[in-house]
Amino acid sequence: MRGAVIYAPGDVRFEDRDDPTIVDPTDAVIRLTASCVCGSDLWDYRGIDSVTQPTPMGHEYVGVVEEVGDDVHTLEPGQFVVGSFFASDNTCPICQAGYQSSCVHREYVGAGGAQAEYLRVPLADGTLVATPDLPPDDLVPSLLAASDVLGTGWFGAVAAEVTPGTTVAVVGDGAVGLLGILAASQLGAERIIAMSRHTPRQKLALEFGATDIVTERGDDGVARVKDLTDGLGADSVIEAVGTQESMLQAIRCTRPGGHVGYVGVAHGVALPGEELFYSHVHLHGGPAPVRRFLPDLIDRIWNQRIDPGKVFDLDLPLAQVAEGYRAMDERRAVKTLLRP
Repeated sequence: MRGAVIYAPGDVRFEDRDDPTIVDPTDAVIRLTASCVCGSDLWDYRGIDSVTQPTPMGHEYVGVVEEVGDDVHTLEPGQFVVGSFFASDNTCPICQAGYQSSCVHREYVGAGGAQAEYLRVPLADGTLVATPDLPPDDLVPSLLAASDVLGTGWFGAVAAEVTPGTTVAVVGDGAVGLLGILAASQLGAERIIAMSRHTPRQKLALEFGATDIVTERGDDGVARVKDLTDGLGADSVIEAVGTQESMLQAIRCTRPGGHVGYVGVAHGVALPGEELFYSHVHLHGGPAPVRRFLPDLIDRIWNQRIDPGKVFDLDLPLAQVAEGYRAMDERRAVKTLLRP
């Protein structure tokens, strides 16, 4: 098969790779219908995370089951499935508590590289969720979004304790932040403040349910959110970037007793202990347990109650994956969809 491999910062190639096979009896092999480039892939592409050897890329995926191991009992060839970036057994005590991304048997599905034609998925029974039938083409982008960015944005909203009637601020206007807005709207937030300086992303934020746009960053952004909330700050804040500036902005936008759901992969973040102590702000986040939310998200998408696939504003053949990375790196695209 062919797939994406990163060799060095800025150097993504589409090349021959070994076909995946059943390794363990709990595996499945799927033929990928669509995959995409994630904002977190850009950490490698930009050299922020070191690349020391050629590495297959991609961890967001949907497709059709081709083959299953002898110990896979809930799936069969021909089914269309959505998976998450961490494989989980979905039965251990951690999974049962709703944190499948910390399953005691977890495996990183992205190690197999989902920006490809086929993918081996470990722990298939616990990781993959089948759709009611083969989906029409127009639902595929939204189902793909559920495999990571929608599930991650949803976890950000849940971790931030978004409930009906709350005021929410969202730090970050990438795909996760935008879908955090969608999640907050679905969870009943009354007011959603999107922090964004990019006109196309502001438009999408408003489509997904944002009620206010704040273009300022840092202390100025915090001051603007406070102005919009009677000087108190937001009840819930979703942090969807992962930098020192974004985390501090999120904490400082939150009212005392409020909640921050942080789902941006943290890079160089150091929390000021004394400030946090006196803020009375709750922090909760980490790698999203996407598997927890997949049945509900698939149902919402299947019945066309939500359309998260709108975050894909560049649709390319898989062979042009390198251009997909360039477009996102240069902020010419919010998120690149790849089709074999």
